[in-house]
Amino acid sequence: MFVATGARCMARRLKAALKPPIDPKIPPEDAQTVSRVLYDIIREHGPLTVAEAWDHSKVAGLRALTSKKHMKIILKWMKERQMLKVICNPNDPYMPFVYSLGVCDKIC
Repeated sequence: MFVATGARCMARRLKAALKPPIDPKIPPEDAQTVSRVLYDIIREHGPLTVAEAWDHSKVAGLRALTSKKHMKIILKWMKERQMLKVICNPNDPYMPFVYSLGVCDKIC
């Protein structure tokens, strides 16, 4: 039983290691700027859905984000770099997934 559990755990780690990294589809300096602004928006306004983050980014005037789909790619890139976490809220059917800061940022 323990051998099978360990094998499944290792298989998941290997599968995650084989995924190609997410490409933000913008130059690295623009990706850093956009990610910093999105990070500040999420830090200031708390856990946000994608739609709420899009509304706040339009108010902030991010010109590098061309669409909501592009912002989702940037958010996934930030999640891959462990800048954000995705939290599932099963009690609220209208906001099942929200983006929030990592645990280490709240402690530090």
